[in-house]
Amino acid sequence: MTVPGIDHPGLVAWMGRHVPDAGEPQSVSLISGGRSNLTYLVETGERRLVLRRPPLGHVLPTAHDMRREWRVISALAPTPVPVPEPVAFCGDEDVIGAPFYLMGHVEGVAVRTREQLGDPGPERTRRLSERLAEVLAAIHAVDYREVGLGDFGKPEGYLARQLDRWCQQWERSKTADLPEYDRLVARLRERLPAEAPGTLVHGDYRLDNTLLRPGDQEIVAVVDWEMSTLGNPLADLGLTLTYWHDLGTDERDRLPVAGDVTAAPGFMNVREFAAHYSKVSGRDISDLGFYVAFGNFKLAVILEGIHARFRQGKTVGEGFDGIGAAVPTLVSRAHRMLDQP
Repeated sequence: MTVPGIDHPGLVAWMGRHVPDAGEPQSVSLISGGRSNLTYLVETGERRLVLRRPPLGHVLPTAHDMRREWRVISALAPTPVPVPEPVAFCGDEDVIGAPFYLMGHVEGVAVRTREQLGDPGPERTRRLSERLAEVLAAIHAVDYREVGLGDFGKPEGYLARQLDRWCQQWERSKTADLPEYDRLVARLRERLPAEAPGTLVHGDYRLDNTLLRPGDQEIVAVVDWEMSTLGNPLADLGLTLTYWHDLGTDERDRLPVAGDVTAAPGFMNVREFAAHYSKVSGRDISDLGFYVAFGNFKLAVILEGIHARFRQGKTVGEGFDGIGAAVPTLVSRAHRMLDQP
C-alpha cells in the first residue's frame, strides 16, 4: 500500500505498540491534501481514525507543529468546544516520515460550497451561521489556564508578534516582489490596536474548518488547529470574515480558497455575523476593519507559502494552480479595508 506521506509498515508497527486496542490499520487513504497539513482516514477492523501530519516539503520554521495541534484538542476535549476525540501522538519522525497524531473519526462533513450544503432552507441556514459565530465565541470563552494551556502562547503583544512572524514567513516563501505588500505592512504597523485581553485563538477559523452533522447541519467538531495559540480574539473574527462572500461580493474579490456557502439564502452577511459574535461574546468590534485587513494580510502570506510549495511540486491534492493569483487580490482587499473610515 503506497500513500503519499505515509510509511504504512511503520504506522502498523507503531499503532501495534501504542494503540493496540484500535486494531491494525487495514487501509489508509488521503481525505484531503489540504493547503497545509495532510489528513488521512485510517480504517482498522475495530474503528475509523483520522491521522494528521505536516505537508510534504518546504515546511517553514514554527509552522505545522503537530504537538501543538494535538495538545489543544486534548485540552478542549472536556470543554463545550466540539473537537474530535484525541487518540495518540507520535513525535518520532522515523515512524512515517514526520510527526503525526491520531484522533477519532467524526461523522460530519466539511462544507465550502452551496452545492455541498444542499438546500436546508433559509431558517436552518441562518441558524448554522449563528452557530458558527457562537462556537467561535465559545473558543474565546475557554479558561485556557484551567484547561492547561497557560503556557500555550503570550497574549501580550500578540498582533505585533504576528505581524513580524508573517513578514518573516513572507520573506522565506515569496516567489516575486510585491510593492503593495510592503506598503500594506507599513500601514498595519501604524494602525496596530491597543492591547486586549488574550484568549485561546484558533488561527484559521472558518466554516470548512468545522464538521457538520449530516441532516441537521449542527457543528459537531472544529478541526485544523495547527495555528492555534493565545492572542487577540478579534484576529480570529477578522480572518473568518476574510473568507466571507456576501451575495454582493465583487467578482474581483473572490478567492479560490473560499467557497460560496456564506452567500446561501438565510446565511448572515458580514455585518450580521460580526454583530452576532459581538452579542454572544460581549466584545467591542468597533475596529473590525483593521482585523479584517490583518486577516487578508495573513492569508496572503499563507497562500504565498502554498504557492511556493506548488511550484516545487510538493503539494498533495488538487486545486493549487490558482493559489498564487489570490495573493495580490488579498493585499488589495486589505488596503481597501484600511481605507474605510
